[in-house]
Amino acid sequence: MIKSTLKKIILSSFFCIGMMSSAIAQTDTTKKQNKDDDEGAADPAGGGTDLSQFQGEVQEATGTKRYCTSKIFGISPTKLISIGYDYQLGYNMNTSFVLDKDNNTPVRTEKVSRTHGLRFLANFPVISNNKITVNIGASYMESHYAFENKNPLNNQLSDAVQNNALRSTNVNFTIFKPLNIKNFLLFNTQHEVNGDYDLTEWQPLSYMKHSITALYGWKKSDRLQYGFGVARTYRVGEVNYIPVVLYNFTSENRKWGIEALFPARVHYRRTFNPRSILLLGYELEGNSYRLQNRNNEFGPTNKDVELRRSELRMRAVYERQLSGFIWLSVQAGLRYNARFQVDNGEFFRGLFGDQLYVMKNTLGNPLYFNVSLNLVSP
Repeated sequence: MIKSTLKKIILSSFFCIGMMSSAIAQTDTTKKQNKDDDEGAADPAGGGTDLSQFQGEVQEATGTKRYCTSKIFGISPTKLISIGYDYQLGYNMNTSFVLDKDNNTPVRTEKVSRTHGLRFLANFPVISNNKITVNIGASYMESHYAFENKNPLNNQLSDAVQNNALRSTNVNFTIFKPLNIKNFLLFNTQHEVNGDYDLTEWQPLSYMKHSITALYGWKKSDRLQYGFGVARTYRVGEVNYIPVVLYNFTSENRKWGIEALFPARVHYRRTFNPRSILLLGYELEGNSYRLQNRNNEFGPTNKDVELRRSELRMRAVYERQLSGFIWLSVQAGLRYNARFQVDNGEFFRGLFGDQLYVMKNTLGNPLYFNVSLNLVSP
């Protein structure tokens, strides 16, 4: 029953996306070469995934009360549909065996020749008027680990990630609520199934991860927007509660700007022309993945094993229009390992928790590359 329902939802979503894409493609407004070509979407607060794809289409009311929009001049293009491929060069994976009560265990080193996988996202509005905008999005990400020494590997974790890709399937909802001409509220929820599941054998929905962000913001002008809030997020690999700061700014000549949702990501933006943009900065990417512990690889007492994975991506991103609303995005940088530990079950450790990990591991820090083809908002 669940699988049938999920299939219907997925098929309906793709049908809606296709209809929307067809409607957008009928008119290409990017050929207009005045300064309004640089107008884009604001980058809202996010939870477990990247929310830069959100774009509110709120317009000012014609009555006595006016409302702000989510748009900021010069912001990078809003992605409605994106299909990409992510590739990391080789690095060492230092893994431990299951820890004893004294947290002592020998470390084994494996050589990962590459980590790679497909990435897909879709985002579209379902309600859009002068008083509220509601967007629904979905995404899918996978990471395949290839080892130089394929068999035998040294322990449970390296076996698990080699034999089963890490996957993340996400559905998210974003609400932009203008209060007046200067202030707004922004809410986002993320609902994710993360793990080493097979696409033909869906992970139980009882293991779904939930993230939420709430933010209060100010739109000072069409070139400046900022806000403050709090998020329940898995970007650090395990559940945590952190403050967030939204800051989007575009210079008066619209040649440069800042796009930031601290601490999740911060980028300096250089606009060469309306069809060519360079971003320099970082993004924190992470989640908690359920490992199915097939054949008790992690021991019979560790029944709900989860891999806490978090990485800092310091990068340069170049985005260029190919034709109409079709844009190419290419990024390259350093993937820095922040967390790659194994826990037993879902719980809150926070900054001061002293609960022992099931396994303590570290990864090398390789160069990575990512390329994607995107349908952007007009």
